[in-house]
Amino acid sequence: MGAEAEEQPHGAAVVVDGFGLRGPRGWAFRKVSFRAEPGTLVAIEGPSGSGRTCLLLALTGRMRAKEGHAEIGGLPLPRKMAAVRRISALGQVPGVNELDPALTVAEHLRERALLQHRFDGSVRALLRRPGTRAAEARARIEEAVAAAGLDLDALPKGGRTSVRDLERLEALRLSIALALIGRPRLLAVDDTDMKLSDAARTEVWALLRSLTAAGTTVLAVCSEAPEDALRITTLAPEDPVEEPTADPAAAGTPGAPAEATGERTTGTGSTDAEAADTEEPRAKAAETKADTKADTKKARTKATGADGAKADGTGADGTGTDGTDTGAGTTASTTEEGAADALAETGRS
Repeated sequence: MGAEAEEQPHGAAVVVDGFGLRGPRGWAFRKVSFRAEPGTLVAIEGPSGSGRTCLLLALTGRMRAKEGHAEIGGLPLPRKMAAVRRISALGQVPGVNELDPALTVAEHLRERALLQHRFDGSVRALLRRPGTRAAEARARIEEAVAAAGLDLDALPKGGRTSVRDLERLEALRLSIALALIGRPRLLAVDDTDMKLSDAARTEVWALLRSLTAAGTTVLAVCSEAPEDALRITTLAPEDPVEEPTADPAAAGTPGAPAEATGERTTGTGSTDAEAADTEEPRAKAAETKADTKADTKKARTKATGADGAKADGTGADGTGTDGTDTGAGTTASTTEEGAADALAETGRS
């Protein structure tokens, strides 16, 4: 049993067939197929927004694919996502497991060792003496730091250096060291060559090759893959746009699509023809209203003299037009007969 375990390769084989992931905004990636043997350096390259990081997370059991299937170390995806997470580890992925800038390098390493021992250790390991567990944690940290090529003595303050004071290459080495503490069979690294000089990129790829030489399978997202890596190129997929179907019954109805009615759609959803049909009755109504006001004003002018005299010959002061008093029975207002005649003339009776 022990001999069989030693003969089994440490790295995980990766088999992907028609893999695809769809999110709320459409397909992140589709129809990805490749095969990688244990200890292979797989470089996932492509333009920004082409689903490189999503593919990385899906192959490590962090995101659920929607089509196709994959096997990581013989574990099928997406059915065995939890099992795949146990044999894989992530380097620094923006928005997923970023380094805490307030912690020091040593604090990051000790925290990861404690978490690894607490959640991934066996029951027998939890029953060991505290001194034994501490020695094992130190051994794991030293092994991971050496494999990642992180020289603590070269840092400004050694292990007490804050993450915010690290250079980009040093932070990348630290994230890889944290991932290697769990001794994963599959290591995933995002933005491998981002914001690095040519010399620093050469160092990073040399580091990843050394990890694959030790048996670990490495998935690395990059903008430009090296020649000796298994290159997987992702392209931003586009969903087919469904053309609207012309419905003859919808022609001429408010809010109908422009393709169905053959007319340019306005901002309110009605067409120009409908707007013209609506404006014509409004103009006629306004013209009729203006004519009514003019007739009313003309009738009032006719009923009342230019000097303010009433239509029945009574002046504004209650006297007749010839200057004689009309008497107590005749007031300044018109009589009932004069009021009826005035209303009949203006059309209000």
